[in-house]
Amino acid sequence: MIRVFLAAALLATPVGAETLARTLFGAAKVPSPQATEAIGSYAKGCGAGLVAMPESGPTWQAMRLSRNRFWGQPEMIAYLQDLSRVAQAVGWAGLYFGDISQPRGGPMTGDHASHQIGLDADIWMLPPRRLNLSRAEREEISSISVRTADQRAVNENFTPAHAALLQAAASDPRVDRIFVAAAVKLEMCKTATRRDTAWLQKIRPIAGHNTHFHVRLRCPAGSASCITQSPTVAELSNGGNGCDASLDWWVTTYLEPPKKPTTPPPKPTTPPPRTAATYLMSDLPAQCSAVLAAK
Repeated sequence: MIRVFLAAALLATPVGAETLARTLFGAAKVPSPQATEAIGSYAKGCGAGLVAMPESGPTWQAMRLSRNRFWGQPEMIAYLQDLSRVAQAVGWAGLYFGDISQPRGGPMTGDHASHQIGLDADIWMLPPRRLNLSRAEREEISSISVRTADQRAVNENFTPAHAALLQAAASDPRVDRIFVAAAVKLEMCKTATRRDTAWLQKIRPIAGHNTHFHVRLRCPAGSASCITQSPTVAELSNGGNGCDASLDWWVTTYLEPPKKPTTPPPKPTTPPPRTAATYLMSDLPAQCSAVLAAK
């Protein structure tokens, strides 16, 4: 099936042009029959031998099943199931999981720059009311925002249970970092006990994460071609927790309207750098061609 699609894509592509990597990886419906490996970096790579998160379990449900983005490294699948049991301990019924990766990883057809090697996953901020949603319900239901409209603070949806879940998620040694709305990081810096807050360094502010939090795991043992994020959170922390004054930038300067340039910017002399939306196969690690072609 994959080779048939590749042939069709090449026939439909103008001579001298390459098909976008996201088109090719987005067409893969099943994982590669290879040994499990994370290849490349979180935002430029692919995943061999990925495994599926079961659609439902005693403490979780995978959402938006039509996207076919519930594939990950075995370490990620195990981590998510473990965290869903922690969610019960903080008072939730379990967890709703959003996107992990496509069946063979790689650049996605939309929504994400990362999630390419099976080590990123989105977890909804919505506490599940029940864990027997139908496939149709999982397409229609939406998560909740835990941030005010002005982006400066958490709203009434953010509870102590959210904070406890995030602390547990970040305290797991498999985790490299967790991306949240800046307002969530600020709130957790205010309310965390001061006895031990080193785990807070893994909680990182970023735009677009008010309805879910994004977990990123470290490269698993045995994935020699996996490129971990650099510098790592541990290297950045130096014993701190990321709650210094620079955190305020996210709810002050970052939110200010962009200033109009006084003079027109110079015309670019080189093409813009390619991104996940425009990567070609030649931009990805060489092993990714074998991952795509394997059957």
